[in-house]
Amino acid sequence: MKHAPAFLKMVNDAKTQIRETNVQEVKMRLDAKEAFTLIDVREDGEWAKGHLPGAIHLGKGIIERDIENTVPGTCEKIKKW
Repeated sequence: MKHAPAFLKMVNDAKTQIRETNVQEVKMRLDAKEAFTLIDVREDGEWAKGHLPGAIHLGKGIIERDIENTVPGTCEKIKKW
């Protein structure tokens, strides 16, 4: 699917303000009992097959729309990174 240029710009701008992670980093943070919010952006079927306890599911198609209602203050936190 080809996306509109304005949409792609919004997504690319958002990507500069988020921090992606990997399995090793999440495990390290869990082992250290660090408090953090883990948002799983995988597809619905992948989420249904299994996910970490406490993770929040917001698929790639809806995260931009729902993040502020799901994790209040997210935009303010992102701006501080």
